[in-house]
Amino acid sequence: MLSDMLDHIEHRLNLLELKCRRPVEHVLAGEYKSVFRGRGLEFEDVRAYQHGDDVRAMDWKVTARTGKPHIKRYIEEREQVVYLLVDVSASMRHDNSGNKRETLTELCALITLAAISSQDRVGLILFSDQIEQIIMPSKGRRHAMRIIDELINFKPMNKKTDLACMLERFRHISRKYSIVFLISDFLTDPSTLELQALSNAHNLNIIQILHSTNKSIQERALIRIEDAETGQQQVIDSAHQNRQQAAQQAKLKEEILKAGVNLMQIESGSDCVDALTAYFHERRRREIDETSG
Repeated sequence: MLSDMLDHIEHRLNLLELKCRRPVEHVLAGEYKSVFRGRGLEFEDVRAYQHGDDVRAMDWKVTARTGKPHIKRYIEEREQVVYLLVDVSASMRHDNSGNKRETLTELCALITLAAISSQDRVGLILFSDQIEQIIMPSKGRRHAMRIIDELINFKPMNKKTDLACMLERFRHISRKYSIVFLISDFLTDPSTLELQALSNAHNLNIIQILHSTNKSIQERALIRIEDAETGQQQVIDSAHQNRQQAAQQAKLKEEILKAGVNLMQIESGSDCVDALTAYFHERRRREIDETSG
């Protein structure tokens, strides 16, 4: 029985890796590198000067010693630290279709594999109203599979969300500049001041996963819903509820972008590769506009 369950878990893990690896190798790895470039250059080697080389890179000591012009070559200092800060509260685990959890897991798998393929180190923090799990940053396929396995199988202790508590703890965990992906449904509005402070210290990327029914239920109907985090039930007008949720999402987007924080919104069940590719394109376009402007 236990061996069958473990085989099933390993099968799911392998299927998810196979699903994600091809788009990472063919699309996302390049997009990821173009957005999250290294923060400096490191010396690689010295070679003979060739016509057209930048004379500012001339290595005068080697040139004097050999009697022939040589230049220094530098490569981008690639290795960076990436953190996935993932909301695993009840609202992220339980929806009518189950797509929210699947979307969350696939997004994290794609980001992890893209980062690992770029020789970056990836860490994972799962949170509810407390820190549920921490995997410190490392690299390599084995580490990537550990992160993906944790996302598939982890069962949190608590149901509610406390973003402020997690951010306070994260400030002590990561004191150096990192690439941060904060992933949640943000049913509780975050403090834009806290997000702005995090963005000033790190390369912050907020991903909001929207419930797949938020936009699809248009007809007026009375439905009974249960708050996944509190267990409270109520009867609501679905059309009114959708308008409220759309307004809340628009307000959140406006406030986050006004604070200068990068935001990606994706509906659960959507194509994660397309969504991430579009997000990376948009980030790169804005960076080019800011540089040229």
